[in-house]
Formats: sequence, C-alpha cells, structure tokens
Amino acid sequence: MTLSQELTWRGFKNQTTFKDPAALDGEPIGFYFGVDPSADSMTIGNLAAAMMVRHFINHGHKAFLLVGGATGMIGDPDGKKQERDLLTLETIAHNKAHIAEQYRRVFAGQNFEIVDNYDWFKDMGYLDFLRTIGKHVPVSQMLGRDFVQSRLGEDGAGISYAEFSYSLIQGYDFLHLYQEKGVTLQLCGADQWGNSLAGVDIIRRVTGGEAHVWSSPLVINRATGLKFGKTEDGAIWLDPQKTTPTQFYQFWVNCDDEGIEDYLKVYTLLSQQEIITIVDEHRLQPGKRVAQQRLAEAVTLLVHGSEALGQAQAMTAVLTGQMSLEELEENDLRALRLEIPSLQAAVGGSVLEALVSSGLATSLSEARRLVSGNAIAINGQKIAREQFEPADFIDGRLLLRRGKALKDAALVEVTT
Repeated sequence: MTLSQELTWRGFKNQTTFKDPAALDGEPIGFYFGVDPSADSMTIGNLAAAMMVRHFINHGHKAFLLVGGATGMIGDPDGKKQERDLLTLETIAHNKAHIAEQYRRVFAGQNFEIVDNYDWFKDMGYLDFLRTIGKHVPVSQMLGRDFVQSRLGEDGAGISYAEFSYSLIQGYDFLHLYQEKGVTLQLCGADQWGNSLAGVDIIRRVTGGEAHVWSSPLVINRATGLKFGKTEDGAIWLDPQKTTPTQFYQFWVNCDDEGIEDYLKVYTLLSQQEIITIVDEHRLQPGKRVAQQRLAEAVTLLVHGSEALGQAQAMTAVLTGQMSLEELEENDLRALRLEIPSLQAAVGGSVLEALVSSGLATSLSEARRLVSGNAIAINGQKIAREQFEPADFIDGRLLLRRGKALKDAALVEVTT
C-alpha cells in the first residue's frame, strides 16, 4: 500500500494543497509537525496527528518535530474565544522539555530531528521580522481568518496585536525550515489548516518556491458526536502524572463500539489485514471487547512501554474481577494504592463508614441506601450487609466497589 493509499484508508486525509495525493508516493520529502508547549504534555488529540507522522516516516520521508518555544510565548488564538494568559519563560522551558521527551517516546527508533522555533526567533529583531515577513503579508488576508472575525465581531472579546500576529510567526517557521532544512511540507491537524497555509503563502511570496500542507481530520467520538478524548474528567494526557497508565489503558478499553474501527486505524500501526480480522471478531462477539483490548494494548505500549502496560492490565483485571487481589505482586499493590482510595478497616468493621471514608458515598445515609439498593460489591460479589466479615479479606485485603469505573473502587486493608 502506498503512503497516499494508507493515509486515505486510515482516515488521515482531510484538506491538502496537493492536487494529486500521489505526490507523497515519490521521492523522500522533508516535512515538519509541531506542538506548542501550552501544557507540559500532549493529549491523545496530538497523538492522532503524531500517528499520521509515523506513517510518513515509515514510507521514507524525513521528519522534523518542532516544539514551539517561540509560538508558545504567544499562544495559538485559533478556536479561542478570549485572549490567552501568557506563560512564564520557566513554564515554557519546562513544557518544552516534556513535549520533546514524549516525541522521543512515541517516535522511538524512527528517523527524526527535534527543532525549537525559539532558536531562530531569539536573536531576530522586530524590524528584521517586519522586513522579512510583515512586508509580504496582506492585512486583508489576516483579517479574513475566521478566528479574527469571531474575536472582532459584535460579541467578540477582541484580539491583541500579539495573537493577531501568531500566524506570521508560524508562517516564518515554515519559511525557515524550507530554507535551512529543505522542508517543503507541513503536517497538521484540521484546526491548524489556516496557520499552515500562511507558511505556504509566505514561502511563495518570499522565495517564489512551492510548499504544501497535509492536514488530518479531528477524531470524533461517533457515539457522542464530540471531539474524541474529551471526558468528564478532562483531556486524556500522554503524561503518566496527568493520566496514569491504568487510567490511560482503561480509557481505550472503554471506547465505544461505533468508532472502534476508526480508532484502530488512527491510533495503532496494525496492518490493514490485522485490523479487518480484529473488527470481524469484535462484531461476532462485541461483549468480549476484543477490539478495545487490542487497541488499549497497542496504544498503551507505544506511549508508556511494556512494564506500564503489564501493570495497567493487572490493575484492570483486578478491578473487573478477572484476577483476585492475592494474585497481585507487591509492586502492583503499590500501584493500586495510587490508583484508587486505600484505607484500613477491622474485621466486623462498618462497610458504611468505609464507603464514606473512601469517597464512594458522601454520607452514611447515602452509603446505607447504596447497600440496601444492591449497589455495593466486595471482591465482585454484591452484598446487603453493613459489616465486613472475615471471609471478605483475601490476604488481609478486599476490593470495595459501587460501579464499574476506576473511580468507583477502593482498596480496604485489614487493621493490623
């Protein structure tokens, strides 16, 4: 399968300046993909575009992965209703280091170069920038941008000169990489299409050269129609301190059936035949969630590595009743205590008090209603009593639950 065919089949084709996508199937192309350090971690939204980058690399194209030290000092205003707060230089430096490390994890073993646009902006004077870039960009073109119109409209919050100029900074990135690294293509998500076109236009106006953009569509949760990866607890991060490997793994295990084929195509490097086989098996017995498990394994392995994957699988097996607490190794128990509330109770102690102490119930009266309503389980077995019994504790521990989610469980250990 050629690259253009692969991108189309996997759903990575959105808007592009190429008249014929088959242009990607010829000689190696220097391309870049960037992430601004607005946070100290990428999300699975960034990961979707990064997986597209992997396919470009796998087909022999040369990747330049940009951390936006300069653009991060302003912040991309596109899609934002109000002016961003500026980050401190210390915060930007911290965030850049973390983004670069995630690049190294996701693209481990691949051929790529990390670049930082602060390196070519830090010594550029304001007048140099106006002469090099500002002179070549029509104000009418900038005013025509959708986000500018929305911010300047009757109900808009207004826009500063700094944010108004953001696309010029990103456009210069493309020009610099075009001139210094031979980059002729920018890869981006659909939300960066306008900013990316600015670079194509600047290259044409300044050098007379030709450059292109290839964008991927946003991944949508078909079950909800919302942007994929947004949960009631917020974004799903690649940083294990923000979204633990177990939370990360369980997010994928709990993905909707409607979009599972799309997610396998976007977020894994499994072949077309492998994905077809997995989806066919899933459709025969959707209750087994074979497709979700393969998806969770592949993405967690890529982002967090084999050790974290194994631990996440062990945590999930315990929390779903497929493995007992006594089968967990000590390091897995330590991890479990970090994942869910952990408390001590005596044999014969109050289940109601444990529910309140763990946060599974807000009050003793609510805890009593949950127990009487058959909503509480110990080690996977529903209970209708208010005291712990000796048989509840397995090697001095039990798992208390009020639902299926990770947040609905607590580890109770016998008082010593």
